[in-house]
Amino acid sequence: MNILIFGDIVGKAGRKAVFDHLPTLREKLKIDFVVANGENAAHGFGITEQICASMYELGVDVITTGNHIWDQREIMNYIDNDPRLLRPLNFPKGTPGAGLGVYFSAKGKRVLVLNLMGCLFMDSLDDPFAKVQESLKDFDLGVDVDAIIVDFHGEASSEKQAMGCILDGLVTVIIGTHTHVPTADHQVLPKGSAYQTDIGMTGDYNSVIGMKKEVAVERFMTKVSKGRLEPAEGPATLCGVFVETDDLTGLANKISPLRIGGSLSQVLPA
Repeated sequence: MNILIFGDIVGKAGRKAVFDHLPTLREKLKIDFVVANGENAAHGFGITEQICASMYELGVDVITTGNHIWDQREIMNYIDNDPRLLRPLNFPKGTPGAGLGVYFSAKGKRVLVLNLMGCLFMDSLDDPFAKVQESLKDFDLGVDVDAIIVDFHGEASSEKQAMGCILDGLVTVIIGTHTHVPTADHQVLPKGSAYQTDIGMTGDYNSVIGMKKEVAVERFMTKVSKGRLEPAEGPATLCGVFVETDDLTGLANKISPLRIGGSLSQVLPA
């Protein structure tokens, strides 16, 4: 199975990059399943029902999120009716929506997607390590499902790497989101799971993590906020990873970074 995962889509520029490139990538790379983190898609803060619909129409199969999931208040009433939109699994019991789901690929393969959020330097949520281990008891990779994708939305690289260690061999791929900067450590771990600490954002990199530079820089220099952060609107780089799986085991054969457009160096999987 060929899986494509995009990092945090930031604002209009990020959405345009998905619109411009995803249809071609699906065909060129023979993609079976697409996951995108959409928590910054609505002008940098949250996501809307309309944006979800447009992403699905383009070929995104599942949308993951993170700490900005509730920024657009309409999502509180919408998320229970959209099983393809996930919020972090380790939100407290009773939170609207779901943190995992089983979906079908273009060829009928069963794909489990889990969305988690870290605790270091983030909002205080339930323990993501305990939560994911508890959830995976119900799913045996290669038996109950054909692939397992984990989006770990977190600030600390150490926390993400620790998650990679405990999930190696149990899932297909563990990728990090949230920092909006792609790391260079894509690899297949010793027990066969693909991993990258952060796959980066899909947005304008002539910015401060996707936001216009002026207000963001001023906040650091003066410690005073004189305006609202706004997404940068220049050409965006579509950032993510391409993962090829073993159809027998569900583990990863390879993971390759993907960067198209914008100001970053261009990388396209072979």
